[in-house]
Amino acid sequence: MMRHRLNPAPPPELLQKPVVGVLLPLPLAGAYDYKLPPGVNAARGALVAAPLGNREVLGAVWGAAEGTVGDNRLKVAEPLEGAPALPPKLCDFIDWVADYTLNPPGAILAMALRSRGAFEPEARRIAYVRGSVTPPRMSAGRARALEIAADGLARSVTGLAEDANVSSAVVRGLIQAGALIPTDLPEFAPFPQADADFAAPELNGDQARAATSLRDAVKAGKFSATLLDGVTGSGKTEVYFEAVAEALKNGRQVMILLPEIALTVQFLERFAARFGVRPCEWHSDLSQKERRRTYRAVMKGEARVVVGARSSLFLPFPELGLVIVDEEHEQAFKQQDGAIYHARDMAVVRARIEDCPVILASATPSLESFVNAQSGRYTHLTLASRHGIAELPQVKLIDLRHERDAPDAEKKAQWLSPPLRAALEKVLAANEQAMLFLNRRGYAPLTLCEACGHKFTCPHCSAWLVEHKYKKRLACHQCGYELPMPTQCPQCNETGTLIPCGPGVERVAEEFAAFFPTARYAIASSDTMHGPAETQAAIRAMAKREIDVLIGTQIVAKGHHFPQLTLVGVVDADLGGSDGDLRARERTFQLLHQVSGRAGRAEKPGLVLLQTRNPEDAVMQALAKGDRDGFYEQERQFREASQSPPFGRLAALVISGYDGDAVRTIAKALGKAAPNARDIKVWGPTPAFYALLRGQTRERLLVQAARGVDVQAYLKAWLGGIKIPAAVRVTVDVDPVSFF
Repeated sequence: MMRHRLNPAPPPELLQKPVVGVLLPLPLAGAYDYKLPPGVNAARGALVAAPLGNREVLGAVWGAAEGTVGDNRLKVAEPLEGAPALPPKLCDFIDWVADYTLNPPGAILAMALRSRGAFEPEARRIAYVRGSVTPPRMSAGRARALEIAADGLARSVTGLAEDANVSSAVVRGLIQAGALIPTDLPEFAPFPQADADFAAPELNGDQARAATSLRDAVKAGKFSATLLDGVTGSGKTEVYFEAVAEALKNGRQVMILLPEIALTVQFLERFAARFGVRPCEWHSDLSQKERRRTYRAVMKGEARVVVGARSSLFLPFPELGLVIVDEEHEQAFKQQDGAIYHARDMAVVRARIEDCPVILASATPSLESFVNAQSGRYTHLTLASRHGIAELPQVKLIDLRHERDAPDAEKKAQWLSPPLRAALEKVLAANEQAMLFLNRRGYAPLTLCEACGHKFTCPHCSAWLVEHKYKKRLACHQCGYELPMPTQCPQCNETGTLIPCGPGVERVAEEFAAFFPTARYAIASSDTMHGPAETQAAIRAMAKREIDVLIGTQIVAKGHHFPQLTLVGVVDADLGGSDGDLRARERTFQLLHQVSGRAGRAEKPGLVLLQTRNPEDAVMQALAKGDRDGFYEQERQFREASQSPPFGRLAALVISGYDGDAVRTIAKALGKAAPNARDIKVWGPTPAFYALLRGQTRERLLVQAARGVDVQAYLKAWLGGIKIPAAVRVTVDVDPVSFF
């Protein structure tokens, strides 16, 4: 990612005037002028209630007023009670992201103000402590409650009742008797503080050297970027926890980004084992009350470590001293809806603006980060071996072109080859565990009619309907459209002619159960595990040996540690390897390398079997030989020759709308209006991969530019010359990672 110009904050004296520019969390062109109440000054970032039409909107003082509207016409923006404010560096970051992604700054501000309730006065709650009165009538329950209350801690009625194992009526009786007296407490209890020295681990030589480098970066208190590059099971988390400990000792806050909520639960437990308490969380699965509590704690500096999804980037840290991006290669860090941005790249930017170190951790780094590390732009720390006595698993290829089953009328195999079944039988006989991986949800990706060839597709998207056999439904994985599993073909009306084509994890599980009827298995996908709690339940069941074989999608591919898991079988290693995306091979390698890394993470050796119809492919050969760096060098040469990222720049325009003709007309007009410029090529327009998505027609244009080109300036000049009707939307994606 190229360095981008940071707009300097306006001088403080410009913000002391009674008229200021207020940025509203709306997709507007810029700040609006407002008056402040008489005698009130407000610095950049101060939060205000600003009238807008017939309503009041939360906004932030952003800079000096433009002065284009007379004072007598300006409305008054009232600072919020308690004078809450966004840190000035967060304001700078919002401006930077808006400028880089070509979004209105108000749209980026909206991501920093997602918890409106956090700025309202904190409510008070009533709790009770032991008083001096002893009631004349004492029961065993009353005595137990008073004994618990004697420790001086304030508790609610229900809290004391639970601690003393009595009914709420007993506690209320003590309140009426004066034995318990009320006290006023804040709405939220403070978060417990992590102890940097709670359980410091013993590190091996490579880990200790990497940890020392990271601690030194934190102590320096300056911006630096480090790629922590370690094989699966090498202890990367334990190493960067040492940097977290150093930041805590230096009185700094820490932000840790994870790509998926599913990884969060197990991570929180590892954090608690190291630091004595769980960190604060920030992700979409939190309740509004939990989000409000966390946001307030971050803004006040009480939350010292926050673990969360990409939206954590926009939290108001006043003392941010360390940023960590775990599994930095993950595509899930790319925000595809609304304001489009890549959280990994923006995390580096936020660290630079905050002048603090950032750590990018992965066993399979993105090619962009790998090239930055090799060129010296990032510090490159490597962990080449697994921690302890564990060794990397052996990887073998199963060539499906040459694997044929003997005739078997009862158990005709379709998806599990004889070598894979033999390996499963051996593992189960040894009382060990296995994982079967297929990155495809549901039972079958396509249902068609044998009689007429009709394929079931979504009426709102250019996508097949996926069969979910257990739910007895066909579903679109793009828009959520569903219908009951039909009994006859809607085109030829024949019955008994509908057949599933291809496997999903449910179909693989069905075949596994036919061959191993006594084995205990579970299906792990986003269809079967809803939220972190259910995911964690399956993880614990696997860890407790209540499951013999876990059959899942990419939800099981990373971040999990199962000591007894010695076999990983990849059902279709070719899936996703050639979809026309310049990163398709890289992503396939990363995913298969990550899922392979689940095997043999303890004292027992691991085996990985990759079923493929293209064993000569470079991805398969690199996995089988364990030659990651050789594969990366091959990819680097390809990207450099084609001037693709990180050796060139890309930007995409997606034109969408419900009126297909209007969409195509605007797309053609944009294609014709593309300015001629040196070192820039424009491709398209062409229908998007999903040419119809949620009922909207979609066209794409792609801009390819040399690395040093100011793509943002080019896009602004281009889009400024075309009038876009309200019925058509043009979305800009700077640095796209997919082409759907």
